[in-house]
Amino acid sequence: MSRLTKTTLQKLRYLSVNGHRHIWRQKSTSSERALNYQPGQKIYGFTVEEVVSVPDLFLTAVKLTHNKTGAKYLHAARDDSNNLFSVQFRTTPMDSTGVPHILEHTVLCGSEKYPCRDPFFKMLNRSLSTFMNAFTASDYTMYPFSTQNRKDFQNLLSVYLNAVFFPCLREQDFRQEGWRLENTDATDPDSPLVFKGVVFNEMKGVFSDNERLYAQHLQNKLYPDHTYSVVSGGEPLVIPDLTWKQLRQFHAKHYHPSNARFFTYGDLPLEQHLEQIEDEALSKFERIDPNTAVPCQPLWSSPREDHVTCSPDTLAPFPAKQNTLCVSYLLGDITDTFEAFTLNLLSSLMITGPNSPFYKALIEPKIGTDFSPVVGYDGSTKEASFSVGLQGMSKEDMETVKDIINRTIDDIIKNGFEEERIEALLHKIEIQIKHQSTNFGLSLAVYIASPWNHEGDPVQLLQISEYTARFRKALDENPRFLQEKVKQYFKDNTHRLTLSMSPDDDHLEKQAAAEQMKLEKMVQALTDEDKKDIYEKGLDLLEAQSQTQDISCLPALKVSDIEPRTSVTAVQLTSAGGVPVQYCEQPTNGLVYFRAMCNLNTLPEDLRLYVPLFCSVITRMGCGDLDYKGQAQQMELRTGGMSASTQVIPDSAELDMFEQGVLLSSSCLDRNLPHMFQLWSDIFNSPHFDDEERLKVLVMRSAQDLANGISYSGHMYAMTRAGRHLTPAGDLQETFGGMEQVKFMKRMAETPDLNLVLRTLPRIKKHILNPDNMRCAVNTTPQMLTDAASQLEGFVQRINVNKRERKSVRPNIVEKPLVPGSASGPNRKLISELNFHPCQMKTFFSMPFSVNFISEIIRTVPFCHEDYASLCILAKMMTFKFLHGEIREKGGAYGGGAKMGGGGLFSFYSYRDPHSVQTLAAFRRSVDWAKSGHFSQQDIDEAKLSVFSAVDSPVAPADKGMGQFLSGITDEMKQSHRERLFAVAHKNLTHVAERYLSLGQGTCGAAILGPENEMLKKDPTWIVK
Repeated sequence: MSRLTKTTLQKLRYLSVNGHRHIWRQKSTSSERALNYQPGQKIYGFTVEEVVSVPDLFLTAVKLTHNKTGAKYLHAARDDSNNLFSVQFRTTPMDSTGVPHILEHTVLCGSEKYPCRDPFFKMLNRSLSTFMNAFTASDYTMYPFSTQNRKDFQNLLSVYLNAVFFPCLREQDFRQEGWRLENTDATDPDSPLVFKGVVFNEMKGVFSDNERLYAQHLQNKLYPDHTYSVVSGGEPLVIPDLTWKQLRQFHAKHYHPSNARFFTYGDLPLEQHLEQIEDEALSKFERIDPNTAVPCQPLWSSPREDHVTCSPDTLAPFPAKQNTLCVSYLLGDITDTFEAFTLNLLSSLMITGPNSPFYKALIEPKIGTDFSPVVGYDGSTKEASFSVGLQGMSKEDMETVKDIINRTIDDIIKNGFEEERIEALLHKIEIQIKHQSTNFGLSLAVYIASPWNHEGDPVQLLQISEYTARFRKALDENPRFLQEKVKQYFKDNTHRLTLSMSPDDDHLEKQAAAEQMKLEKMVQALTDEDKKDIYEKGLDLLEAQSQTQDISCLPALKVSDIEPRTSVTAVQLTSAGGVPVQYCEQPTNGLVYFRAMCNLNTLPEDLRLYVPLFCSVITRMGCGDLDYKGQAQQMELRTGGMSASTQVIPDSAELDMFEQGVLLSSSCLDRNLPHMFQLWSDIFNSPHFDDEERLKVLVMRSAQDLANGISYSGHMYAMTRAGRHLTPAGDLQETFGGMEQVKFMKRMAETPDLNLVLRTLPRIKKHILNPDNMRCAVNTTPQMLTDAASQLEGFVQRINVNKRERKSVRPNIVEKPLVPGSASGPNRKLISELNFHPCQMKTFFSMPFSVNFISEIIRTVPFCHEDYASLCILAKMMTFKFLHGEIREKGGAYGGGAKMGGGGLFSFYSYRDPHSVQTLAAFRRSVDWAKSGHFSQQDIDEAKLSVFSAVDSPVAPADKGMGQFLSGITDEMKQSHRERLFAVAHKNLTHVAERYLSLGQGTCGAAILGPENEMLKKDPTWIVK
C-alpha cells in the first residue's frame, strides 16, 4: 500500500502509452468486439452511455453507468492479456488525522466474505498478479490490480470488491494499521506507553523527507479552504486524534457505489466483469448522495507568502545553502481537458531542458542546486497548479529568485517560444503514444483518475491526437496563443503563493518534543483502569498477530495453473564492422530501440568513482557542431531520449565473477534512425568536455538529486552497503550507486574548481566509447530490420576512429560466449576474482530521519546453482509467513522482508522502521523458523506462486531479449531455473536455511540508515558513519 503523492503524480503527468502482446494489429480482437456495444444497451444492471474507438491507443472505450446506484464505469477493451481492474472513491477528509489513508490500510485487513486477517497480503502469494496495491491521493483512494490469468482476475476481483464494500473494520486492525497507545514492551505493563501503528510510522518517515514535506505544505497553503488544506495521509501529531468510530463513519459515507468509479482494461470480456461486480457488490446497495464534491478554491485578491522549516540535509551539497523558494500559481479546472492539455504543454516549454526559459534563468546562474521539489504543472487537484523555484540556495538570494521568476514571465510574454521547441514537444507526445511497455492499464487508470474524480469525461482524456491537432490549430490561428495563456495564468494571476523553506538544526528535536508532549498529555488523562485496558488490548493484539491464520476462505490459484514452459524469444546474433550485434524482431509500433554495452575492463581503478558522473553528463554537454542546448534540442526532436547508465552484472555461475560496463540506450521513430545514429556518432567522436560552467550545473543537480532520494529509497542504500564486502560485484555496486557515490557527488558539487574533472572525463571516454569494448542490440519491427542494420553499420564505421586495443587493468579476464555453449560468436569479458575473500562488516549511517532503513545480507549461491531456486522460494515464504508479521504487524514498520538476488546475495530488509536492533533480531528468528520446518506444502505452493508472478511478469517489446544480451541468460537457462523452482520441496528449504543462512555458515553484512542510535554507537562491531 502506498501514498500517491504530488511527486508521484507529476512523474505520471504524461501518459506513457504502452501494452504488451506478441501480435499488434490496427484493430485488435477485443477492441473490435467492444464496438458492438450500443448506447442505451443494458448489461447486468448497467447502461451503456458511450462507445468510442481510440485508434491511437489500439482500444475501444465503453462508458457505462450503474442504474441502481449511479456508479460510474469505464472499460478500455484492448488486445492486451495484462488485464487491470481498479475502483476509486472520492475521499475528501477535512482534518489531518489521515482517515482516508488509515482506512485504505484497514479495509484490506479482512472482510465479510474473507474474514481472515490481512487477506490483501495473503493474496499476494495466492495469485499470479502482475500488480496489486492501493493508493491514497489528496482527494481519492484507488484500489488497482492486474493479472494475465482469467481465473486469477476473478479471484482478485472478488477479494477487492468485498474488501472495499464489506470490510470488517475491526478495532484491532485499526489499532495495528493506524495508531495506538501501547506499552513499549507489550508484555510488560510497567514499560512506558508510546505511540505505535503502521501508518503513524509511515507518515513519520514521509515527513522526514524534505521534498515531501515541502510539497505537502505547498498544497495545504495554496488551497487553504477545503480538503486540500489538510494532510490526507495523516500528520503524525494529528493521527492520534482519530477514533475508530470516525473511521467507520468515513467508510460509510465515502466507500459507497454512488461515490465509486470502476475501471477495467484488457482483453477479458466486459460482460463477465459487470456480472461479477453487480452480483457480488452493487446489487446490495441503493443510490445515495455522498456529497463529496470538492468546491473551487476561492480566489485571492492578492498574492501570499509563507515560510516553513525542515531538517538540515547532511548529504546535500553546500550546508550553508539549503534554502528552498518556489512560486506556485493556481490554474484552471482540470476537467477542461483541452485547457489542461495546453497548460501541461506550456509548463514543459517553460521548465523542461536547457532551452527552456526558466532553466536558463534559474538553473544556469547556479544560484541553487536544482529546481524546487515541486516544479511544473500539477493536475492532481481539482484546479491545477504550476510551480517554479529553486532549492539548494542561500537565504540572501531569495529576493533575487523572486525577481528572476517575474522577469522570466515577462520575457516569455514578450518573446514566446521557438517553433522548433514546440515541435520537439509534440514529437515527444507522438513517441509516448507509440511506446509500448507492460503496465498500460495502470498508467491509464492513474492518468484519468483525477479529472474523472471531479466529473471530467475520461473518454475525452484519451483523444490525445485530437488535442494535438487542436493545439496546432490554435497556434496557427493565433501565434500569440501561448503568450496570452502565460499572461492570463501567471502575469495577471493574483492567486499565487511564494513559499520558502529553510533548515532548522533543532527541527527533529522539536518534532520529537511535540510528539512527547502529545503523548504525555494523553497518558496524564488516563485512569488506572484505562492503562489496564491498554495493556490488555496490547496483549490481545500480540496474541492475534502471533496466531496461525486460517486462510482457507481465500481463493487461490494452484501451482498447476502456472505455465510449465517459459516463453521463447528469438534473437539473431551477427556483427557490424566487427562489433557483435543482437537483433530482436518485435512489434515495436514504428519505434527502434538501440542499446550498446561498453565494458570497463581497461578503465584505471582510480577513475571508477567518476563513471556514474560520466554517464550523467555524456549526453548533456554538447557534441560535434552542437553545443549542449543544440544537442538537447536535437535529442528531443529526433529521439525518445538518449542515456548512459552503469552496469554491474554478476555472473550466473560464479559468485566472484562479474561484468562491468556502461549501457548506452536510445529509441526513435523509424523515420529518425539516421539522426539518432548521427547523434551517437558525434558523442563518440567529438563530445564536448570544455564547458566548466555547464558541468557545474549538472554536478550540482545530480548531487542534489542523490541526496533527496535517500529518504525514499533508504532500504536500497542499506542493502547495497550491506552487500559491499560480500562479492566483488557488490563492492562495485556500492561504488557506482551506494552511499559512497552520494558522498563523492557531494564533494564534487562543493569543489569550486572542476577543471580536474573536465580533464578526467576524456580519459574515461577513451576507455568506454571504444568499439573494441562494445556489443550492440536492436529491437524493431521485421520491416525495419534491414534499414536498422544498415544505419548501425554506418554508425560503427564512423566511430571506428576510436577503436583501440587497450590492455585490461586486471589480469584476470575470463571470456564467456554470449550464448553459453556456443563455440563461435560474440563473447562477454568478465572479471574473475576467485581469490576474493568476503568479510563481515556492519555500518550505521546517522541520518536526519525519524525512522530506520535496515538490511542484513548473506552470501549464498549464483543463479545457475542447484540451490538458487530453493533460496528464491524460501525468501518469499519467510517474507509472508514470518517477517511480515514480525516487522510490519508487530514492529509497526511500513514494510520488510527477504529477497534472493541474482548476484547470489540473500537480503533481509525493512523500510520506515521504528526499530533497529530488534529488527535485526527478527531477521535471525526468521532463519530459526525456516530451519525448524514449521511450514506446510500450502505455504510452499503459495511462495511458488509469488515467485512465478515475478518470473512471468510481462516483458515489453523494447526489452525482449535483453536478459540474454546483458547477462548471457538464455531461454534454456530460464527454463532450467523454472524446472528447479517447480521441483523445490520441504527438505530443500530446510536444507538451504541450515546450509547458507545459519550463523557462521555464510558471510554476512549489515547496514542501517536512521536517527541517532546510542546502542549502535557503543557497539564496537558497528562502524558509525
